[in-house]
Amino acid sequence: MHIRKTPPPRRDFVTPEDSIIAACRAMNASGLNQGTSGNISLRQGDGMLITPTSLAYDRMEPADLVTVGPDGRASGERRPSSEWRFHHDILRHRPDVNAVVHAHPVHATALALHGRGIPAVHYMVAIAGGADIRCAPYARFGTQGLSDVALAALEGRTACLLAHHGIIALGRTLEQALWLAEEIEVLARMYLTSLQLGEPPRLSDDEIEGVRTAMRGYAQV
Repeated sequence: MHIRKTPPPRRDFVTPEDSIIAACRAMNASGLNQGTSGNISLRQGDGMLITPTSLAYDRMEPADLVTVGPDGRASGERRPSSEWRFHHDILRHRPDVNAVVHAHPVHATALALHGRGIPAVHYMVAIAGGADIRCAPYARFGTQGLSDVALAALEGRTACLLAHHGIIALGRTLEQALWLAEEIEVLARMYLTSLQLGEPPRLSDDEIEGVRTAMRGYAQV
């Protein structure tokens, strides 16, 4: 007699909400961020899905994520992150981007406290799209002014530092944006360490462009 085997339980696809929550928790577990100071968004149609303000990541549930429409209006059970403006503006102006990660990693933020970006001291600077990783001028958190300077610093780039604040990393996917944020922090740590011996030499613009060309075959770049 043929006995029908019970099919394995159906596994639902991971939702955008689940992905954001997992990325937030990974960001803090890795030391890339502390507390609720960071925020993450994902493109959703003409708008975006973003983390709420002032909610610990280990308490965050899918229903806590906030939808912000193309007109900047939020809907959901909670208020969006105070930094929703630059997330909204980046996704509106950058069709090549679907995810935005903002964090306060120690070494990159240490450079940003001095208003310094990361020059071409290591070839991996090219992963952000050019010969340096710029630092945007200071503007108060949550303001349109911060969004404006961030957009300018991200022109032709997928990452920037924010003076006296932190970093922004962009990606076609959330995994790519988180990976880039982690790489930026590593570069910042190397640069800060090298400064103990003096200002390190730079790679030329031509070399960085050659590195970018060589990197185009890799999945993350």
